[in-house]
Amino acid sequence: MASILRHLSSVASSRRTINQLSSFRLLHHHMNSLKSNHTLKHYLESGEPIKALLNFKQRFRESPSFIDSFSVLFAIKASSSAHKAPSFVGQQIHALVRKLGFHSIIQIQTSLVGFYSTAGDISSARQVFDETPEKQNVVLCTAMITAYAENDKSVQALEMFRLMEEERIELDEVIVTVALSACADLGAVQMGERIYSQSIKRKRRLGMDLTLRNSLLNMYVKAGDVEKARRVFDETMRKDVTTYTSMIVGYALNGQAQESLELFKKMSQDSSVSPNDVTFIGVLMACSHGGLVEEGKRHFRSMVEDYNLKPRDAHYGCIVDLLCRSGRLKDAHDFINQMPVKPNAVIWRTLLGACSLQGNVELGEEAQRRIFELDSDHVGDYVALSNIYAAKGMWDEKLKIRDRVRKRREPGKSWIEMGNIIAEFVSGGGDGDGKLMVGEISEVLRCLVACMTSYDYVVENFNSSC
Repeated sequence: MASILRHLSSVASSRRTINQLSSFRLLHHHMNSLKSNHTLKHYLESGEPIKALLNFKQRFRESPSFIDSFSVLFAIKASSSAHKAPSFVGQQIHALVRKLGFHSIIQIQTSLVGFYSTAGDISSARQVFDETPEKQNVVLCTAMITAYAENDKSVQALEMFRLMEEERIELDEVIVTVALSACADLGAVQMGERIYSQSIKRKRRLGMDLTLRNSLLNMYVKAGDVEKARRVFDETMRKDVTTYTSMIVGYALNGQAQESLELFKKMSQDSSVSPNDVTFIGVLMACSHGGLVEEGKRHFRSMVEDYNLKPRDAHYGCIVDLLCRSGRLKDAHDFINQMPVKPNAVIWRTLLGACSLQGNVELGEEAQRRIFELDSDHVGDYVALSNIYAAKGMWDEKLKIRDRVRKRREPGKSWIEMGNIIAEFVSGGGDGDGKLMVGEISEVLRCLVACMTSYDYVVENFNSSC
């Protein structure tokens, strides 16, 4: 009996030792995973996504068991942030997500949608969305709608938002803001107003959300409805730099330079808000549209000296546009050559456009040559230079330029808002379906003309009989 008890005691002791070893191993594994994830997070927060990806790759090679859902999440975010990383790196991580069975984790799927959106691969982003079991998650839906909006597919973004409304998915200020941005891109003001009013009816607190009000203001600005934009601006009690900037840019874009500059002066007197670099883009645009060359130069200097803001390409472009609009092409050319950064194609294109209007062949040829070094695929550059030659009667040069135009123009797009529906029209596609549609449109037009002609005939006969 004693020997049996000793044996049982020995077995129990062995089991305790095994359990303790297992617990120690589990704890060690957990600590290593935490350490690895902390390193990945540190690289991301330090703005070093490439190092994060290399660390993730090394960890996975050394011990795949250290990889958990948090590691994968950090790696996906690193792939989205790393502009120099090839897109297949993110695709490999996506394959790993499927292999490890993490495709049901909303945070990971949302990050994958964001990654594919950044890469411009909307079809893969939609595939990730469709393969997620819990599709009615507002965060995931927001990521998908944002992906559509950021890749010039605003119609699809609003269609998905409409489906969310129909399925009674609870909407927050973030997704409504994205929907309003899509409406702004399409000029769908009525739809944007409906989305905003219905949102604040569901949640009255949304009416006080500053980001949402800024999006509504921006929608009116892009649609050219400055009066409604100003009404939203005045009714917004707590204004931030985005509120002021949107209104300043709105005035500038719609040719109201004086109002734009007066509002900037008012903003400068508000101690609670300070202008940023985008604000000065609006200010310089206002000076350009108003022909205020010296005032534009003063604001450009003030941006650097008084506000310690570093000029970007857009600011230099505004000064070039300012000088070109005032007819000072040589000054604009000198300014471009003295820029501390390399001028981009847009800046040279601004000068080319001004040369086309004023018939300056010499500067126009140089501008076109510089543009060709940076971007040779823009048809409009060849057209602008050929117009300069035509204005000067240089027909041989004009024909040479026209012969060099090989790239087909990009199809034009337009949208029409009809109630709750946005119809998209594309021209210049050149495909069979497009030609068939043009034929159908032509037939409808012929029928309309025939109906109107017969109507006029009936009216004339009726009038003559009276």
